[in-house]
Amino acid sequence: MTTPLTRLAELGLHLPTVVPPLAAYVPAVRHGDLVFTSGQLPLVEGALPLTGKVGAQVSPEQAHELARTCALNALAALDQLVGLDSVVKVVKVVGYVASDPGFTGQPGVVNGASELLGADFAESGRHARSAVGVSVLPLDAPVEVELIVAVR
Repeated sequence: MTTPLTRLAELGLHLPTVVPPLAAYVPAVRHGDLVFTSGQLPLVEGALPLTGKVGAQVSPEQAHELARTCALNALAALDQLVGLDSVVKVVKVVGYVASDPGFTGQPGVVNGASELLGADFAESGRHARSAVGVSVLPLDAPVEVELIVAVR
């Protein structure tokens, strides 16, 4: 049986170290059979690879990859709290995209997260989703992603 960690490895990915909180919160919390992650920025080894608005300083293609990184960071928080093998279903993804005023491609950006979750969890990775354009995100990040997952 293939596990989520095995599938990530097959994709050439590994779980990063959980990003320490930037303020007074925890990376993920469990309530009953649900785990809620805090919003995850696309930090790589503690730094943002790009900053700015999507549609201006950051291309939609770059932002798509950053959303994938956000999802990978969220999976690391899940794994630390409950283990990825306990995930039964990805229920909801919320993606925030720091957008130039004329940019309307938020769904395509957040697809970076959704596609990774689909590749890692197959049918259990299909989820409800919101893709929201915002004026600014913490640290001037272009994208932020949070997850709600059902666990056993």
